[in-house]
Amino acid sequence: MFIRDAAWHDAPAIADIYNPYVLNTTISFEEEAVSSDEIAKRMTQVQQQGLPYLVLETNAEVQGYAYATPWRVRKAYRYSVEVTVYLKADAHGQGYGTALYQALFIRLKAMGVHAVIGGITQPNPASVALHEKLGMRQVALFPEVGFKFGAWRDVGYWQLNLTE
Repeated sequence: MFIRDAAWHDAPAIADIYNPYVLNTTISFEEEAVSSDEIAKRMTQVQQQGLPYLVLETNAEVQGYAYATPWRVRKAYRYSVEVTVYLKADAHGQGYGTALYQALFIRLKAMGVHAVIGGITQPNPASVALHEKLGMRQVALFPEVGFKFGAWRDVGYWQLNLTE
């Protein structure tokens, strides 16, 4: 297992990981597949903001990725980020999500980030378990804020403060 900064050449693998979530689940609220060019653009935006975008590889194959984005645009929010992790369908249950988040949190703490926040469409017990395993606790539940596959979806938010 090897975790490193994502590079433009990872965009096709990241799109291949992400798009099944978009097309087949309510985990992502996007509704159309995202091109690898769009993934590369998004990755570049994250990195240009000075935030980490990581990939996890085994045998030179990307198994998952994690990144942070600004929580909100107002200056007072500058020490808070939203975090995201996605894994290949056959990569679940191997500790990759934990490893990616741990690496991401270490980088964010070193950057002076205070709060990491993760949004989870409900229900999603596996994602809740991952976030809580890492010490995150639920701080909010927004009922019926997303509409996908013909139904309203709730979103919960989990938070961990990295600094005291």
